[in-house]
Amino acid sequence: MLCYTLSFVDRQILSLLVAPIKRDLSISDTRMGLLQGFAFALFYTFLGLPIGRLADRFSRRNLIASGIFLWSVMTALCSAARSYGFLFLARVGVGVGEAALSPSAFSLIADYFPPERLASAVSVYSMGIFMGSGLALIVGGTIVDSVAHFNTAILPVLGEVTAWRLAFLAIGAPGVLFVLLIYTVREPLRRRLLRAADGQVRNLTLPEVSAQVLLRWQSVAGISVGMVFQSMCTYAFTAWAPAFLQRSYGWTAGQSGRALGIVVLASCCSGMYVGGLLSDRWQRRGVSDAPLRVAVWAAIGTGLFFPPSLMTSSSKISLILFVPALFCMALPIGCIFASLQLILPNQIRGQVSAVLLFVLNLGGLSLGPLLPGVFNDYLFHSEKMLGTSVAITIGLASLLQLIIFPATYRFYVRDYKVMQNLKAS
Repeated sequence: MLCYTLSFVDRQILSLLVAPIKRDLSISDTRMGLLQGFAFALFYTFLGLPIGRLADRFSRRNLIASGIFLWSVMTALCSAARSYGFLFLARVGVGVGEAALSPSAFSLIADYFPPERLASAVSVYSMGIFMGSGLALIVGGTIVDSVAHFNTAILPVLGEVTAWRLAFLAIGAPGVLFVLLIYTVREPLRRRLLRAADGQVRNLTLPEVSAQVLLRWQSVAGISVGMVFQSMCTYAFTAWAPAFLQRSYGWTAGQSGRALGIVVLASCCSGMYVGGLLSDRWQRRGVSDAPLRVAVWAAIGTGLFFPPSLMTSSSKISLILFVPALFCMALPIGCIFASLQLILPNQIRGQVSAVLLFVLNLGGLSLGPLLPGVFNDYLFHSEKMLGTSVAITIGLASLLQLIIFPATYRFYVRDYKVMQNLKAS
């Protein structure tokens, strides 16, 4: 969870630096949306697939440690960008490093906890999404405001750097400590393995992995597509909320960062934890499709609370409405990630988790930050309409979740019951 927190601090810091980066590198909202979404998602998405296969066969702990080192170095390198192209490539590098974390972590956690506790456990891990986002907003906003009284600073080797470059350095440097931290985690014994007739553990080839996925394709596809639309809500908000408060209400980066950080930490972390507990409780009572039902209730709340929070003329009303909106948005994330672990044998958990992240990030992480920028530039032609652009994006994505998740119920129940017959090993 701490490592996931670090990854989202490194990922989220860019949203607080929109204004100075746009000014220094002369880029539009659309290109900024690409930088926050597509640049990161490009290799994060595609490299997750081979990394998922490595996670199913080799030390998951070592994969995570290597990823932390790489993404921390690339975050620090963002400070050296003198062009949009260099910054784009550095963000790609951050995505390459972070691709090693979640497929390995999901598989590792699934071996630590029994099925009836897995949704809560994965929710605790996934709280790192919002702990990292919240801390990035609070710490990053404070850094930006604290150095706002000077235009540049002189640093060894790098020489003269602006405030936003200093923020990237401050966020990227601590990553080395987290590499040491992950080596305190014990690699657990792999459980719920597919075995041959003689009792030996099967080493599945890629065609055999594909065959196992195809047996459950309706569940995997429904969960993956549904989470695309959930993640569109998450990434649209986290990418543009600081700029929304700054443009709509004249707040500074520090004011918006601290206010949003507190709301995100409190609402999203509590929402995600409650979602995991609720899913586990329902499953203990025999509701096999509990994770998907949590997602449906979350989509209803997200669609009801978010649009008005982004279209009011009062900053206080916006912040008040953000609380229930973010709580609902976060409810399903951990339990949906856990849902795939509950219907898959051990040998393919990392790979299918990578497939989920592949679809989720190719769609949600790319479109979530991009669509509000496109609506602003090409539909409304006004920076002041950012709140409406984000509200449209989240409203549409919530509606699509309400179509996808219920359509997946019966397939998931079927696959869940089949997996319960596989004895733990």
